[in-house]
Amino acid sequence: MKNLFYVSLASLLMSFGYPINNEKSTTNDPIENPKTSISMPLAGNAYSSKHVEESNTITDNGIENWTDSGEFFTAYFKIDKAGTFQITVEESVLVDGKSEIEFSINNESKKVKFDTSKKAVTIGSWKINKEGYVALKIKGISKTGKQFPSINRLSISSTDYDRKIAYVPNNEGNFYHWGRRGPSVHLNYQVPETTNAEWYYNEITVPVNEDKIGSYFMANGFGEGYFGIQVNSATERRVLFSVWSPFTTDDPASIPETHKIKMLKKGENVHTGEFGNEGSGGQSYLKYNWKAGNTYKFLLHGIPQNNNSTNYTAYFYAPELKKWLLIASFNRPETHTYLKRFHSFLENFIPEQGDLSRKVLFNNQWICDDKGVWTEINSARFTTDNTGAKEYRMDYAGGLDKDSFYLKNGGFFNNNTKPKTIFTRPLNNKKPEINFKNLP
Repeated sequence: MKNLFYVSLASLLMSFGYPINNEKSTTNDPIENPKTSISMPLAGNAYSSKHVEESNTITDNGIENWTDSGEFFTAYFKIDKAGTFQITVEESVLVDGKSEIEFSINNESKKVKFDTSKKAVTIGSWKINKEGYVALKIKGISKTGKQFPSINRLSISSTDYDRKIAYVPNNEGNFYHWGRRGPSVHLNYQVPETTNAEWYYNEITVPVNEDKIGSYFMANGFGEGYFGIQVNSATERRVLFSVWSPFTTDDPASIPETHKIKMLKKGENVHTGEFGNEGSGGQSYLKYNWKAGNTYKFLLHGIPQNNNSTNYTAYFYAPELKKWLLIASFNRPETHTYLKRFHSFLENFIPEQGDLSRKVLFNNQWICDDKGVWTEINSARFTTDNTGAKEYRMDYAGGLDKDSFYLKNGGFFNNNTKPKTIFTRPLNNKKPEINFKNLP
């Protein structure tokens, strides 16, 4: 008789939106006077299991339009030490019927029933035994209507945790977009600004399984542009070379004719045009099915002209073809310089892929000056972008991996690298063997 009463009570509690944990009823009164409490928007901190670009199930309002029980979501936040955390759905919207949702951390799950009322629902508390990223999985169990509930924000509170929690707090400066992309990471090579560097050489190896969709592995960055390889989709990859216009704008159509980047020549099957949104200028790319695990060589030529302009030419060595390929050559007006500000970077340009980790190795860096003297680069300064600098996302790393520099981001890993750290690798003395006269 006692068991029958217990089951009936549990069913009654679930019907009012209270969670049932491991088939036992629990009391989940909101914490009073917590040491720490945040309101975490799912729009900037949750990811769909489908990783569909421009998906409509995660919007600026959080989780919405959720109809498929096969799709689940994972929300991430980072803690500095162990603690117990109570999680509450601040407001849910269910258009019709009822539904049951499972929330789980470290395989400890709690189930909650939702109805059409808009109200805060305390899911329950989890004891997290170590510092680092916490992954909260949100899974649909059942529904009587067409959709699972829309969930905008989660409250995370604790009575025993008094440190900062890392997460994307708001959309100021479009940070839902940038935060979900994850932090971009950079290596700034230490080369004296007084060097008249005419040639810039680098090698890239993307380790197997690190070539996630949305990745840009940028090898030869310089003061006026960048040159590297991308994973644009499951079926398309590119070698990309771009030069910024000296006219500052995100709209290429507004650039005066006197400040436009001019194409001088391009390689076979190379597409050329203009780009915008992150500055503007001339862009070129070759669709090329480069492969993770192979090493690719990048060579950039930059030389000032007599008419206050500079010519930049990019060459890509394809080991599969055993030859150098011309990507493009651009003239940049209002510029009279040799190559400067050498850097490499790694970024993810598709927000829906920001919960996946990616890594790249930079194997061999050299410059050649206007006298034909080659100098090896073996020191680099690691930095991250605003997403990392504001500590919204802490999954960034860079430094030394054996005899290579490396960069890594995304995927909510722990053990990040301190920004502005300078790394020096041993000299490998593998000077590039290039006959400049034979380049295409």
